[in-house]
Amino acid sequence: VQLQAYGGGLVQAGGSLRLSCAASGRAFSNYVMGWFRQAPGKEREFVGTISWSGSSTFYADSVKGRFTISRDNAKNTVYLQMNSLKPEDTAVYYCAADSNYHTSPQGWDYWGQGTQVTVSS
Repeated sequence: VQLQAYGGGLVQAGGSLRLSCAASGRAFSNYVMGWFRQAPGKEREFVGTISWSGSSTFYADSVKGRFTISRDNAKNTVYLQMNSLKPEDTAVYYCAADSNYHTSPQGWDYWGQGTQVTVSS
């Protein structure tokens, strides 16, 4: 499956952004979808995952209550709604797909190219 993330940009602290990740190729609904982020000089870190049907989500503590992952299997798209953004949320955000859940970047079969999110103070 091919993934393309988009929707990043520059936003002030306290603002919101919605990222999208469009998938093409094999059946999108067969995959768990995840979001990760990587800030300059740091390792890629887990943001959250969503189940095949979208009925179950799991988030990193750092984004819980502020970020929401959803998916539309009819549109082959997963979303990351980011609210109450903080400067420490600045990073390149990646979507990933796999047949199972992982909170580590290792093990995900497919990755999107990343989209930059910059939060100014």
